[in-house]
Amino acid sequence: MTQLRDVAIVGAGLLGLAAGRALAARGRDVVVLEQAEIGHQGAGSKGQSRIFRLGYPEPSYVKAAVQARDLWHELEAESGRQILWPTPQLTFGAGLRGVHDAMRAAGAPCELLSAAAAAERFPAVVIGGPALLEPESCVIAADEALAALAQRVPEIAAGVRVMSLTDDGRQVTLRTSRGKLTARAAIISAGPWSSGLLATAGVSIPSRPTLEQVGYLRPAHRDVPAGQAGQAADGRPAGRARSASDGMPIFICHADRAPYGLPVPKSPLYKIGIHQTGPVTDPDAQEQSADAGLLARLAEVARRHLPGYDPEPAVTERCIYDNSPDEDFILDRTGNVVIGSGTSGHGFKFGPLLGEWLAQLAAGEPAPQPDRFGLARFRPPSPLRRRPPSTAGWAPGTQ
Repeated sequence: MTQLRDVAIVGAGLLGLAAGRALAARGRDVVVLEQAEIGHQGAGSKGQSRIFRLGYPEPSYVKAAVQARDLWHELEAESGRQILWPTPQLTFGAGLRGVHDAMRAAGAPCELLSAAAAAERFPAVVIGGPALLEPESCVIAADEALAALAQRVPEIAAGVRVMSLTDDGRQVTLRTSRGKLTARAAIISAGPWSSGLLATAGVSIPSRPTLEQVGYLRPAHRDVPAGQAGQAADGRPAGRARSASDGMPIFICHADRAPYGLPVPKSPLYKIGIHQTGPVTDPDAQEQSADAGLLARLAEVARRHLPGYDPEPAVTERCIYDNSPDEDFILDRTGNVVIGSGTSGHGFKFGPLLGEWLAQLAAGEPAPQPDRFGLARFRPPSPLRRRPPSTAGWAPGTQ
């Protein structure tokens, strides 16, 4: 591993694979280094389903989601895989008005439903108040997304851990479990491992990894095997499926507690979680067994909102979040090192767009939205200019 590469990418999760695809499309000599394998148990990108939505409380995020959707469709056409499963979404709770206003400002389709209308049209989800209907939301088949991105990356080196990196101003040298590798630029997109690795090069980023708990519910009074989430006996249907599940919508409650749910493609199971409720964790010491306290909270969500499902999950799963302090992403370049971090549980929907932005940074092009996503926002603000707090949150189940 001594040859000089154009770009070395650390981490074969969503961001690393998307950046690798974007750079390969530009004709760059790129290699992606992964410490385990794609979608490994401790990865933030593992699993089978995520939410794709346009609904955010800021128009800029809504517009970015629209851009990302076009890129997902492009990837579907390239790979022949169905990645986005059209599924209506109900948004409700205290933050509903902000999401509604932002979607209207961005020109995204949505419909405000009264409590009675929401209950009549979507009786399987109990809301007890008004809801915002997003007709263009989808469930992302996350495993298919990673597989499709990986197909477009010429070289992925699995089982290679990067211990440190140095930037001498001309190139970056990475010390790995298989020797040294040098590149003109390096993209660090290793999820919750990014902070420690960047520190070896003297680059500091704020990071707070948390280990979240999700559950997969069986329909009540229906015999569904408890196997792996998303498995189905009939396999993938011929042609493009119309939706992820028969009539079940996605739901997100925008409130202090942010429960969410989504149907699982090709499965009768329904995934639920509560955004950012897991404990802080060491990414190298993740406890993958179920958390009884968090599962009890999930059962409460199921009883409150999903009366047609058994509140005790048939399958459980832990998922690590790579959180930034303000829940905005960290996308920046310092020297020859590019940073893709801080997806904060809502980055998956933007995957191919974030890959394009990281590729731009690696190619020396201007940073995307530097004030919002750059490292400078974590420096002490001058008394004359203070950055307002982010409202990017309320973004469950997407990382």
